[in-house]
Amino acid sequence: MLKRHVSWLLVAAFVSSVLADDWPQWQGPNRNAISTERSLLQEWPEAGPPLAWRVDGLGGGDSAPAVADGRLFGLSNRDGQEIIWALSEADGQELWSTSLGDAAEQRMPQSKEGPGGTPSVDGSHLYVIGMSGRIACLNVEDGEVVWQKSLVDDFGGAPPMWSYRESPLVDGDHVICTPGAADALMVALDKLTGETVWKTPMPAAPTPEETTPPRDNPARPPGPGGRGGFGGGRGGFGGGGPRSGAAYSSPIAIDFEGERQYVQFTASSLVGVSAVSGELLWRYDAPSNRMGINCSTPIFQDGLVFAASAYGAGGGAVRLVKDDSGKINAEEVYFTSRMENHHGGMIVIDDCLYGANGGNGGGYLSCLDFQTGEVLWRDRDAPKGAVLLADGRLYLRSEDGEMLLIEPSKEELIVRGRFEQPDRSSAPAWAHPVIANGKLYVRDQGLLLCYDVAAE
Repeated sequence: MLKRHVSWLLVAAFVSSVLADDWPQWQGPNRNAISTERSLLQEWPEAGPPLAWRVDGLGGGDSAPAVADGRLFGLSNRDGQEIIWALSEADGQELWSTSLGDAAEQRMPQSKEGPGGTPSVDGSHLYVIGMSGRIACLNVEDGEVVWQKSLVDDFGGAPPMWSYRESPLVDGDHVICTPGAADALMVALDKLTGETVWKTPMPAAPTPEETTPPRDNPARPPGPGGRGGFGGGRGGFGGGGPRSGAAYSSPIAIDFEGERQYVQFTASSLVGVSAVSGELLWRYDAPSNRMGINCSTPIFQDGLVFAASAYGAGGGAVRLVKDDSGKINAEEVYFTSRMENHHGGMIVIDDCLYGANGGNGGGYLSCLDFQTGEVLWRDRDAPKGAVLLADGRLYLRSEDGEMLLIEPSKEELIVRGRFEQPDRSSAPAWAHPVIANGKLYVRDQGLLLCYDVAAE
């Protein structure tokens, strides 16, 4: 049963009108983990910001909530079902819940977890992708399913080792997702009907001539031919089963020389495809690890496209260049083994790239020069975790559950507050933090905590 605990003094101060500082999709309004929020606390008291409300019993999952028009939306495994839920932003009261179907069977060590994707809210509709590949459009008001498809049954996709974890991209009239099938690596669907607009076939494995060795780690094995997605494996530990071109990343939309394209980090490559036709425009393989466990959302900033992964890989930046024939080439600017970003995401601000460097063995926050890849600093006092930026402060949610407030700096780590959440579960804290309308949302499996971080 879902239980709520509310600070009514804080609820009374809640502004019920639609605010401009929502967080309507994965990584916020611009899909870059940067909030438009202002007037937030610049330092936290020793005990942390005040708790506004909490909800218990959401069900298992690492799905970070989307926040739009006074509501929170997320996914959970609950009572054997894969559930989409809507909560009141004011007090956490559940407004509705809808089942997509039976919860997906999970492999160890995921037995206590659930969905990891974040819903995308677009006007009166929201869009979700479940663990087994169900993609659905629902009414925001009541949770009624408008249409539902399967990335597996309708497009021939194969779930990666740890299941689908993608957050759908809504862009214009289309919803973009990644089945990972041979003839449907990525697809665009009509957002109102679910009908297929285009499909991007899976490209062939690169030739040795197409593989660019990293500049700062010449011993790194070349190219991804023969590993998850475009040449083998399945977006996991490479064992058996049908191959999947899908990994665990979520796509972004960019504009380059007047052409809209979607950039996605698949099981073997960072790719760009035409928003109009789905045609593959370019690819870059260096950031992909051997197992195809590529989780980070790509970054497009100051003309560079950047992606990174863990498991012995690292991060690479490319500059897109159009030649005389009109072909787009991804020219490597640098590759660094000093940003093995697992799944906590990365942020660029003032030419600095912030993100956790490290895989399953742990890690720490690092700051790199975004234009060159040079390490500016790294500090184990800020452990591996997920990051966002709001009102000039970095929010770091460590995998151990601690929350840190950090002042960005090219020189050193500057911590402006930290606190431990109550009632930590035994699962790693993988759900990304969310900032919306003066509130900080922290999820720990079935527990959702709402903190008031607005300045007085």
